[in-house]
Amino acid sequence: MTAVTAVTDQPEHNETRWDDGLIARRVPDADGDADADSEIDEDGRLLVDLGLDGSSAREEATHHFAVASGGPLRVRLDALRELIGLSQTRLDGKTLIEAGRVLDEAAARRGLSPQHTVVAIAGATGSGKSTLFNALAGVQISETGLRRPTTAAPIACSWTDGAAGLLDRLSIPGRLRRRPMHGGEGDEAMRGLVLVDLPDHDSAMVAHREHVERVLALVDAVIWVVDPEKYADAVLHERYLRPLAGHAEVTFVVLNQVDRLPGEAADQVLDDLRRLLDEDGMALGEHGEPGATVLALSALTGEGVGELRELLGQFTQERGAATRRLSADVDGAAWRLRPVYMADGRPEIGAVAREEFENHLAEAVGALAAGQAAERAWRRNAGRACGTPWLRLWRWYETQRSPRAVARSLIPSAPAEEGITARQRVEQAVRTVADDAATGLPTPWAQAVREAAVRGAEGLPETLDELSVTAGVPRGRPPRPAWWPAAVLAQASMTLLQIYGGLWLLGQIIGVFEPGLLPPVLLMLAGIVGGPLVEWTCSMAARGPARRYGQDAERRLRQAAAGCGRARVLEPVAAELLRYQEVRQQYVTVAGLSTTGQ
Repeated sequence: MTAVTAVTDQPEHNETRWDDGLIARRVPDADGDADADSEIDEDGRLLVDLGLDGSSAREEATHHFAVASGGPLRVRLDALRELIGLSQTRLDGKTLIEAGRVLDEAAARRGLSPQHTVVAIAGATGSGKSTLFNALAGVQISETGLRRPTTAAPIACSWTDGAAGLLDRLSIPGRLRRRPMHGGEGDEAMRGLVLVDLPDHDSAMVAHREHVERVLALVDAVIWVVDPEKYADAVLHERYLRPLAGHAEVTFVVLNQVDRLPGEAADQVLDDLRRLLDEDGMALGEHGEPGATVLALSALTGEGVGELRELLGQFTQERGAATRRLSADVDGAAWRLRPVYMADGRPEIGAVAREEFENHLAEAVGALAAGQAAERAWRRNAGRACGTPWLRLWRWYETQRSPRAVARSLIPSAPAEEGITARQRVEQAVRTVADDAATGLPTPWAQAVREAAVRGAEGLPETLDELSVTAGVPRGRPPRPAWWPAAVLAQASMTLLQIYGGLWLLGQIIGVFEPGLLPPVLLMLAGIVGGPLVEWTCSMAARGPARRYGQDAERRLRQAAAGCGRARVLEPVAAELLRYQEVRQQYVTVAGLSTTGQ
């Protein structure tokens, strides 16, 4: 229903022929007391003409209010209020306007009389709705005639007192509030009914159409009066009946003027009307199923009017129209909000996406390169400790000859665009994980997830650069394994063999020792061959520890980068997804969906 700003008209006090239902305005007797049948309750309200004593009236009013405001409807309204509160910072105000209006109107209606049912009679020009209004009231209230439009403003007819608040809400002034003819047949069943005759919905006067739309958004039920000529009018179906298809349980569709149709033409028109309503998506209340009530009558001749009065009496005495109307309003608001709360995606960060994100950060921080550098450092240290002294002497000589060149050779080469590449990798990682988490979510929440990821990624590349320095290749010498002393001793023994053999051979040459080349040569050969053999054996033994040392360094840097990424990106994204889960659960409650049917 289209909400139109209501123009508040104050009831006029100079109309003596009409009691507007505000009991405090009843004409006092000569002593200035209220009507003898009235009773003042503890709140100062007057209980009048209910056929009950004050206590019974209070109990019935309390019971009906509990029925109207409690139960599933109250739960759904509370969930809708919570939903709006959780969504205000994520959705634009226009999206939530209708839901807010439904909450406001529900609060206003629940604060008014639950004993009354407000039913509007709406129809097109010449449909006979005013004639039907008078026929139901049993007295000439609404003006009828050939002049169009006849009804210029809503006119109300209340069968009992206490409806003033409801009529004030509809902005119907006191001069347009009437009483029906009392004592008629079935009048008792109509107690609590407030009937409102609306202007023509197709009136050429804009103010008349505004009256119709404003009141239709506030009443508990509607009687649509159609005639054989305009029952298929496109404006009626497209502007009113189709948008209000969800309000079928509080809708009556009356085919008037059937006295003008010969033979079985009335049944044929009525069947066609049912077909059109079905195409509008409006459920028909047939065979005991809930839905719109469709019947044919003639307000002019009275044919079928008694049946409508009986149906209205039963409808009014059920005291459930306001609750059904509010429930239908909540259904409509939920249906309009469905695209921004329900989608096929699951609100979670996938394990694959999380792993890829951490891998991208590890690449950006250079975890693999750091691990490889740590492994090389361990093996280089092992080579220094277990290598032959001649090789270490040669390396020292090379270092002394060109220290800068050697230092550059120990630093792994990197492309000139390494900083830019690392930043690009971080940005790509953030986009990828945000897109994965937002996949399948409603557009506003997908956008919120991406924005949370982007905000968290601010400054992340710089933080990763710091990590690569502080948590990269360990500083100082790598730890030495237990077998290193034995390897050093063996290497020293091989060196001593070489030196001893050389001195022995030199002594034979200069004549200090007796000639005998074989023993010193064998000693020298043993030292010369054994030194590289010990170095090679140590290098083979160092592969495993060096690899583990490098892997530990890579893992530490990878974990540090992943922890930074989790704190800055994944946790804000997860918080946003959790918020969406909360609002979606609230929406499920508002829409009355089952958890498995999400």
